[in-house]
Amino acid sequence: MASPAPLVASISHQMVALQTLQLLQQEWGWGDGPGATGGSRDPDHVSAAPVRCSGHGRALLGPEREVGGGTVGSGARARTPEAGMVRGAEGGAELLLLPRDRRPCTLARMAMRSALARVVDSTSELVSVEQTLLGPLQQERSFPIHLKDSVEFRNICSHLALQIEGQKFDRDLSAAHQCLKTIVKKLIQSLANVPSDAHVVACASLRQILQNLPDV
Repeated sequence: MASPAPLVASISHQMVALQTLQLLQQEWGWGDGPGATGGSRDPDHVSAAPVRCSGHGRALLGPEREVGGGTVGSGARARTPEAGMVRGAEGGAELLLLPRDRRPCTLARMAMRSALARVVDSTSELVSVEQTLLGPLQQERSFPIHLKDSVEFRNICSHLALQIEGQKFDRDLSAAHQCLKTIVKKLIQSLANVPSDAHVVACASLRQILQNLPDV
């Protein structure tokens, strides 16, 4: 029986990236808009689903906090007296709540919101496919897992969360988009020589994720 350790580690990095991106949606007050993943959650809830905070504040992780088994980079300090603290995910990570962004929703911001939501939704779908289809499949037959790509994806998302709107934010968001596509493509390639019904279903699900990640 093949060891599932590389896949488990890869999923762990992707979940950290997913939670970071969902916190970023909260930062801009986009967590409840179109393309947002999931509904209301307890702030202590830990899964691939969104990390929800009370109210609609800006949420940032404190320095080197552990979330879902990985480390997210340093966040920012609260800059207004309205800021508060809530308990975050596993390990008691603290979240800084800052007021919701109320700037006008321009076409550029709408496009950025859509692009971020697309990456969030696709990452959530990828984690789900890996957990429900690839996990059992790898226990039967070994196939390559490119762990470094998931580590890079996590790091890109952590860096993205520290950016403000502008060229750097757009560049990091595009890099996250492309890195996620690379992860999915390599998984499809890895499954090419795994003959089974589960392989067919998994590849179909992964190709659907790719369709939701058009070239940018």
